[in-house]
Amino acid sequence: MKRNPFYDNAKLLFIFLVVFGHVIQPFTFDSKEVNTLYLWIYTFHMQAFILLSGFFAKGSGSKDYIMKLAKKLLLPYLIFQSLFTVYFFLIGNDSWQAGIFYPHWSLWFLFSLFSWHILLIFFKKIPAKYGISLAVIIGLFVGYIGDIGHTFSLSRTFVFFPFFLAGYWLTEKQVMLVKRPALKIVSIAVMVTLAISLYYAPEINSGWLLASKSYIDLGMVEYGGLARLLVYITAALMTVSVLAWVPKRDFGWVTKLGTRTIYVYLLHGFFIQFFRQYEMFAVNSIIDLLGLAVLSALIVILLSSRPVLRVSQPLIEGKITLMKQALSQHNRSQSNP
Repeated sequence: MKRNPFYDNAKLLFIFLVVFGHVIQPFTFDSKEVNTLYLWIYTFHMQAFILLSGFFAKGSGSKDYIMKLAKKLLLPYLIFQSLFTVYFFLIGNDSWQAGIFYPHWSLWFLFSLFSWHILLIFFKKIPAKYGISLAVIIGLFVGYIGDIGHTFSLSRTFVFFPFFLAGYWLTEKQVMLVKRPALKIVSIAVMVTLAISLYYAPEINSGWLLASKSYIDLGMVEYGGLARLLVYITAALMTVSVLAWVPKRDFGWVTKLGTRTIYVYLLHGFFIQFFRQYEMFAVNSIIDLLGLAVLSALIVILLSSRPVLRVSQPLIEGKITLMKQALSQHNRSQSNP
């Protein structure tokens, strides 16, 4: 079946926003404009990424499937949890002492992705409208559990699960409805209105968008459920709005980068944490911000390149096929000068 370039373009956009969001995060405290951009990105980028992950999670829930999933997700998690522990220690990052089940930084996604597939075994037996509603109710409820947080990525697993489940139930025909001209016009109003609202709104705790804390930790016990419901609605509207503008055409090598997002996701942290630890950049003008956007794009391109894929594939996929291909090509070129 021919691969639809729309999905790869979308994944490329969202992985760029993941990297860019992490690059600009340290500068949100000193600039209202940067903070607004950061919050705007975080209202939808992971939710949209998770939605697409659910869309492609059409596999069965058999024992063999779960074992393959564990190898694909939990093994890289353990490898990179160890690598980040050593790396953080070497660069002087105090968070290196995190336990094995307290995911370092962005590694929560692997843990949660495995958990979403497990949850899917049960939730796919429930009709879509009831299952998604139940997932939303659970996502709202878990915020009232005071101890829920980063450990085992429990908070994010339950809070973001409705997007994964919604993606699972979506058909390609339904996804393509976002490309309707009328919806594209409305989407502009949604995106602009949110940006203006975030700029003029009182200070917003980014923890609401990161989904990793309880309502107690966020300082809103009584109305935490309502606040999270508002975040859900905003994320849904923004996900649809942004997807409406993702191009459907194939841009060749650029679109192909969207097939390698897991490499970027797992590896970009080594760059970001180094930049943060040594305070290598500053944002004093729009030119600085654009420069960081270019830097983020270059990181995505570099970490999606064939040489990086060859070296990191054994750690991420447990395979050496790319190394074998490179070696085979080298041997052929040597035998046919």
